[in-house]
Amino acid sequence: MSGRQNSSVPMLRVYQPEHVRLAATLAFSIGLMVVPTLFSWPEWVMRGLLAVGLTLLAVALLMVFQARLRVNARAMAVELLTGFIEKDATPSFVTDDDGGIHACNQAAQTRFQEAERDTLAGTLRSVLANPSAVLFRLQSRARFEGAAREDIVTRRGHVRLAVHQMNGGSFLWRVEDVVERQGGGRSAEAVPIPMITVGRTGAVLFMNEASRKLIGERVKSTDRLFPTLPVSSGEVNTISTKTGPVDVLVTELNRTQGRSELYLMEFNSSEVPGQQASFEHMPVPLIKLAPSGDILSLNKMAMAMLGVDSRENLKLSQMMEGLGRPMSDWLRDTADGLASNKSEFLRLSRPDKEVFVQVTLTRAVEEGATILIAVLNDATELKTLEAQFVQSQKMQAIGQLAGGVAHDFNNLLTAISGHCDLLLLRHDQGDQDFGDLIQIHENANRAAALVSQLLAFSRKQTLLPEVLDVRDTLSDLTHLLNRLVGEKVTLTLSHDPVMRSIRADKRQLEQVLMNLVVNARDAMPNGGEIRVRTEAVTLDKPLKRDRASVPEGNWVTVKVSDEGVGISPDKMQKVFEPFYTTKRTGEGTGLGLSTAYGIIKQTGGYIFVDSVIDKGTTFTLFFPVYQEGADEAEAEVPVETPKAVPAPQHGEGVVLLVEDEAPVRAFASRALRMRGYTVLEAESAEDALRTLEDPGLTVDVFVTDVVMPGMDGPSWVREALKTRPDTRVVFVSGYAEGAFGESEPDVPNSVFLPKPFSLNQLTETVHAQLH
Repeated sequence: MSGRQNSSVPMLRVYQPEHVRLAATLAFSIGLMVVPTLFSWPEWVMRGLLAVGLTLLAVALLMVFQARLRVNARAMAVELLTGFIEKDATPSFVTDDDGGIHACNQAAQTRFQEAERDTLAGTLRSVLANPSAVLFRLQSRARFEGAAREDIVTRRGHVRLAVHQMNGGSFLWRVEDVVERQGGGRSAEAVPIPMITVGRTGAVLFMNEASRKLIGERVKSTDRLFPTLPVSSGEVNTISTKTGPVDVLVTELNRTQGRSELYLMEFNSSEVPGQQASFEHMPVPLIKLAPSGDILSLNKMAMAMLGVDSRENLKLSQMMEGLGRPMSDWLRDTADGLASNKSEFLRLSRPDKEVFVQVTLTRAVEEGATILIAVLNDATELKTLEAQFVQSQKMQAIGQLAGGVAHDFNNLLTAISGHCDLLLLRHDQGDQDFGDLIQIHENANRAAALVSQLLAFSRKQTLLPEVLDVRDTLSDLTHLLNRLVGEKVTLTLSHDPVMRSIRADKRQLEQVLMNLVVNARDAMPNGGEIRVRTEAVTLDKPLKRDRASVPEGNWVTVKVSDEGVGISPDKMQKVFEPFYTTKRTGEGTGLGLSTAYGIIKQTGGYIFVDSVIDKGTTFTLFFPVYQEGADEAEAEVPVETPKAVPAPQHGEGVVLLVEDEAPVRAFASRALRMRGYTVLEAESAEDALRTLEDPGLTVDVFVTDVVMPGMDGPSWVREALKTRPDTRVVFVSGYAEGAFGESEPDVPNSVFLPKPFSLNQLTETVHAQLH
């Protein structure tokens, strides 16, 4: 064959006009235009012949142009197809209608380097016994449907042939080796027991790594492996290996389509006499079941996994749960050969700990009776990772929901509390409406605190960290905590005499401690003692527990312990989930511990829980010790500023207010004008930029929302500062500072004011920016 077969460029047919016909048309058209000039014919005849000649010439040129377009289009298609199959890791061929190979990619040359490459049938003869019949069948389907595919079982494994019909009568073929997989969907290579898959005729279709290591080579049929046939399932058989005969215990599991899987266990009669003993010492948990669900026998590993001491009167439905349908139906379908042989993930009914298992159930025949063999695999770590992934997605979704709710609620609360402040300026304490206005103002603040709690467990609240001594914080809380726990419960505080400072939001830390103390009180309905103990600890190496790692260094710990009912092991990993609660309806929201978890993590700390049923529960909080240094130096700067200089008065400046929420914009505008500022309003970033186009306009401060339809606050401010670099900026938002991602305000001379804000907070912030 020519060198084309070593190239990936397919030789596609390009239909071009016949050269003879084109030349004849051109000659005839030229003749019609030239001949009349040689004779003295009437003018109308000459004009007619000239018109016909020009028309034929135009037709011929159009035919040439169309041919060129077809050639260019086909060349482009060839180039695209070349790039597609050349880099494909799957062997690919382009053939004509008769099976002759036009081209093949590098993967095909590597895979079939020793095969004949004139035709596809000859190339695949090393893989398929009768490739011509298979190729003809697939090519016929491809002509009718456009594409066809078929999986073929060979002695070397599974092969997938796929063909696509291309324009021009060519066919694109792909030859793919399919990795043999178990019914449960996991690769059989991962099974530690030697396993081979045997076809209906005794051909060995697949051998995993463990079986190849045991036998020492690949075998093609069972008669080469077993000197004595048929194979006796459940008994000791002798196999031929490279190192000589080896006794193995064979377990045959029937599969669909006439295939079966043979598990081979090396058998040493001097160490473990008897077949039952070999079953006992198998390195995987195995259970023999009756179709009714009664456990006939189970080996030692299965007993250890199930946590049982006796083998009498056991049923599978008592040992496991979580199938989603009656277990008897699953067992009966498997015994009747109707099940799909896929693995199921179940939870063991163990009171001491939570264990998940992957159960592969297979039908077998023993002494003429149908039994079921269950192979167990510990899937606790897999389910734990799955639960972590689900939990992270749940927290992300709730965090996004909380952020959106907080933004909308904070806008509403800003308008409510702001207009309430405006009304309070016009009413004194003797006014009969003053009490109602105070109630509105206080409840708006309570609503703002509730929104802040929503943001806490999603770790998106705005924290106001300060340097704290945990002992002082607990001392300030002692009176309130004693009132919370009641008369039946005793609260005991103990502190480490050598205590280090931490940096945290005092209000949020108080919320965490109150929540833990209230939970401890609720866990002791008959009374008891709650102990709160602080301690300074130094970790010489990272502390790893509960899928977390506390770095080495200096830490301050706070432990809150009770003598209550405790938490069961299966619920320990769920206590920090939002909306999860063990309390009765109306007694808990499930937000307390998740809020505490979010606050601790956002502060840079860790929280762990230890519990023993009927003994009590201990929550341990880790806070990093505050490192004195640069922050302290920065904190000293305001101290050196002279305090004798009188602060400038309000009303000295022009404010550009940009807010898309009309009620918030109305309140903020009135509040600033009442303090004497000149206020320019804009409802969007685009309006603000249009306002600033006036070169004669002077603006001292931009007060802008961060998240708005269209251009956001930081984006338009950066654009405006290109021509007004000295303008101060106040960003306001219903979201938390630092929750904007790439849009986080990194603008110079800017400050952040979270919503909801009061009249005084807004005007004082603007005043501080101006002066």
